[in-house]
Amino acid sequence: MMTRIVAVAGLIALAGCGGGPPTGDVGGTASFEGVPIADGSITFHPLDGKGPTTGDKIVDGKYSAKKVPVGASRVQITSSKEVGKKKVYNTPNSPEMPVMKDPLPEKYNDPLKSELRFEVQSGPNEKNWDLK
Repeated sequence: MMTRIVAVAGLIALAGCGGGPPTGDVGGTASFEGVPIADGSITFHPLDGKGPTTGDKIVDGKYSAKKVPVGASRVQITSSKEVGKKKVYNTPNSPEMPVMKDPLPEKYNDPLKSELRFEVQSGPNEKNWDLK
């Protein structure tokens, strides 16, 4: 009887250690109109809605997203570009801070409207994005 209890407990423990759904790592480059995206992000949204949203920072045109759910994803790419400065306080000697804007169109940077798609496979994946 004790052996049976131990065996059942072992099976329950193994069932809980499945590691979740399969994932892949996706790395590559991202550029807009031929210029590497200096500061941005890339996010993979599973089209079936069943896996977690995963992503990475884009730095100097490069990214490396880990544990992206396998399958079709809508891909969101955002960027940040300084378009001006504004005063921090409404005083003559106020320090200034940068005003940032995402120069990428909605068809790339909107999580629900992005037209970008990628089919993630198990293991390493490479995808270079040259947005126009």
